[in-house]
Amino acid sequence: MTSPYCCPNCKTNRSRFNIIDQVVNAVRLDPQSGEVIEDYNGIDPGPIHAKYQGPAKRVQCGSCGLIEDERTFIKFGENHK
Repeated sequence: MTSPYCCPNCKTNRSRFNIIDQVVNAVRLDPQSGEVIEDYNGIDPGPIHAKYQGPAKRVQCGSCGLIEDERTFIKFGENHK
């Protein structure tokens, strides 16, 4: 987080943000009850279970509440100095 941010929605906030660290927990659920049958934390869930490929961090604007990928705030901050 060494780049300046700017909110692409409100376009004025450059200083108040919430950094959201996304924690992935792969599980297998019972289709009827929704209960966790298996927790794959720390083990390989196998070839049928797709790995999470989203961002590790998301950012929320402290003014308007917009939540987006960190790159969106960085790019808008670089282009609107």
